[in-house]
Amino acid sequence: MNVQWQLAKKYLNYYFTAGNRHDIHSPFVYSLIEDVLRDKSQPADYKAVEQLRKELLSSNETLQVTDLGAGSLMNAGNERAVRDITKHAAKPPKFGQLFYRLIKYYQPKYLLELGTSMGLSTSYMAKAAAPDAKVYTIEGCPNIAAKAGRNFQSLGLQNVTQRVGNFDHVLAGVLDELPQVDYVFIDGNHRSVPTLEYFEQCLAKAHDHSIFIFDDIHWTPDMEQAWKTIQDHPRVTFTIDLFFIGLVFFLPDMKIKQHFVLKY
Repeated sequence: MNVQWQLAKKYLNYYFTAGNRHDIHSPFVYSLIEDVLRDKSQPADYKAVEQLRKELLSSNETLQVTDLGAGSLMNAGNERAVRDITKHAAKPPKFGQLFYRLIKYYQPKYLLELGTSMGLSTSYMAKAAAPDAKVYTIEGCPNIAAKAGRNFQSLGLQNVTQRVGNFDHVLAGVLDELPQVDYVFIDGNHRSVPTLEYFEQCLAKAHDHSIFIFDDIHWTPDMEQAWKTIQDHPRVTFTIDLFFIGLVFFLPDMKIKQHFVLKY
């Protein structure tokens, strides 16, 4: 059974078993669902990023790609079309827009992304961030990073700091530049061992109100084990499983661990 078919079966199970806001009794989580997850507003910032996505999806440009992570389910080879990278590697609009709303709601000052790709999620993050916030993003492939940089310029984003290189070599230096991490999106190396290593590294700069987001938590059994290990970590107080991504919180007033699987 191939990976895509396994993922499809998992998603169907998630779709028919995930809870909703009526299953939630925590005021904090209920507010998160009502004010962030279910917010249907359409700020002008969305239109700007989605126009960029449209242009990338119609692009004939190709890039020589250095893939330092677990690879792609859809792409193979060193030369890839920008439109294919955008189609298969970039998060769909609803998740970029969720990141935007989370950042607007919680107003993190120091934001970190592992895995820039074409920069669409980064752009949502940067547009939502406060004027004095700092958005750092790390990309392993120099050519993809360069393309993302041009995308940031086209959107007029000036609050994004790019770093290029293997996360194993670059992340520690980036964390040294930051006094803390308020918001972390880990999307790049979809294997449990490096994912957990990046989690532990970022955790050293996290605080009680930090938010960590992990991509593709059900991508493989290996990533599902990583997600379970993160949930079990003593500093993690509650998590939200939205199937394609997982949200992690560290709030100390949560007296017992709580893990929610919500339909999104």
